[in-house]
Amino acid sequence: MIQDEIKKFVEGEVLFDDQTLATYSHDYSIFAVMPRVVVFPKNSDDIKKLVVFASAETGRDERVSITARSAGTDMTGGPLNDSVIVDFTKHFNHIKEIGSDYAVVEPGVYFRDFEIRLKQQGLLYPAYPASKSICALGGMISNNSGGEKTLAYGKTQDYVRELKVVLSDGKEYEIQPLSKKELQSKLKKKGFEGDVYRKTYALIEKNYELIQSARPAVSKNSSGYFLWDVWDKKTFDLTKLIVGSQGTLGIVTEARLGVVKLKRYSSLVVVFLKDLQPLADLIIETLKFKPESIESFDDKTLSVAMRFLPGIIKSMGSNFLKLVFQFIPEALMALRGGFPKMIFLVEFTSNNTDELARTANAFLESVKKFNLQARITKNELESQKYWTIRRQSFNLLHSHSGGKEASPFIDDIIVKPEYLPEFLPKLNVILDKYKDALIYTIAGHPGNGNFHIIPLMDLKSPDVRALIPKISNEVYDLVLQYKGSITAEHNDGLIRTPYLEKMYGEKIVQLFAQVKKIFDPKNILNPRKKVGGNLEYSMDHIKK
Repeated sequence: MIQDEIKKFVEGEVLFDDQTLATYSHDYSIFAVMPRVVVFPKNSDDIKKLVVFASAETGRDERVSITARSAGTDMTGGPLNDSVIVDFTKHFNHIKEIGSDYAVVEPGVYFRDFEIRLKQQGLLYPAYPASKSICALGGMISNNSGGEKTLAYGKTQDYVRELKVVLSDGKEYEIQPLSKKELQSKLKKKGFEGDVYRKTYALIEKNYELIQSARPAVSKNSSGYFLWDVWDKKTFDLTKLIVGSQGTLGIVTEARLGVVKLKRYSSLVVVFLKDLQPLADLIIETLKFKPESIESFDDKTLSVAMRFLPGIIKSMGSNFLKLVFQFIPEALMALRGGFPKMIFLVEFTSNNTDELARTANAFLESVKKFNLQARITKNELESQKYWTIRRQSFNLLHSHSGGKEASPFIDDIIVKPEYLPEFLPKLNVILDKYKDALIYTIAGHPGNGNFHIIPLMDLKSPDVRALIPKISNEVYDLVLQYKGSITAEHNDGLIRTPYLEKMYGEKIVQLFAQVKKIFDPKNILNPRKKVGGNLEYSMDHIKK
């Protein structure tokens, strides 16, 4: 048994009891894949030995593969595997250093702990997702996460400075941006590392124009390997391939991340939309004021929040009665005939209170032309109420979906905001065709044109499960018609890897396969993600 063999050389814990395996067979996706063993590595040597073991076993009779996992909040099946799961949260959870504009961290650090430490020093890591209270940094790097601050600050790929990575030869390497001179030195190296640089460089040079033309024409993308970002003829940066690769090219053991100064003051303007008709024009108007965040959630999300209000209040972590009072306006909305179709959150920040007030009030005045109700929140507690509902929207559905499952499969689409007046009505037509099989909530980042659509479905029904690829195809065809991306920040995993050829075409997908072969010739690192995905396998592993 590979479990017994692994116990002989791993210093950390090696578990394969039924309860552990069942826990690690799930993430926040619609899938269930039972692993054979879960390893909690104590140090980098444990990971190196695991990789060498997997390579040797795969070269003999038994196929062994390794999937890295941090918090397990992925919505694509990315950290699921039927072989070895490596959990980083137990031992690789140290914040090693925080400087004036950088931090050195391990992949198992929960973002909530990282955020607290940064805030104590007046700093911010802005590329965090809505799940920031439950996710960890390893998954954020693997998925190229973004979120509410991406509009102003960019995504994870913009903040990864250096990485320590165990590659498929079982050795740990430091990967960082290289000048032309440094690149030439790497290309002359012997061994596996030199091969990786030589082959990747040759692949990009040979196909440079094709690769550049494949870059998605949107502000956020987590789909495929980001080949177009590696080489700009001046700098060669393999971190751009590791970020967003879901552990398919190497296993990250440490990251040096950029951080920014935290602005001292913020102001939140809340806009209530009775219908979605003015949404696209409102977004375009809002962008003129250069907000730090534009977020949204719909009436269904608000309804779930009110239904499970104690859970929302608990996650806010303050005086219970004081918080109950904050939700009286929403309770009155429900009594008077229902919630608005969408809540639109616009956040402005500044180090100057007068400037902040002028901007927020000017935006509030501009909203009047849309005949919409809007207001500036009175205090931090009122703002926290809206942010908590937005950030906890999927977690609420996941925890309280009753007989139906929160089913993320078209959960992360993006098009340019200027296309929204045409795009959104067509999207609603597609989804409304299937209203007998699903109900759905919408939340997301409208400033980027990025929406999270989470259906509630009865996954026990074969007929309902069979709709997943049908709906996916229709929605993705629409997204690509408007030159968008099938995933802005949640990545490919088991759910979208089979659709990469639809998005990029056969030639680019063949280049992705070549990249995987360069980095992982025996396919021992998180198989079936990014390359080699099979729709039949994915459908067979939907939770029933």
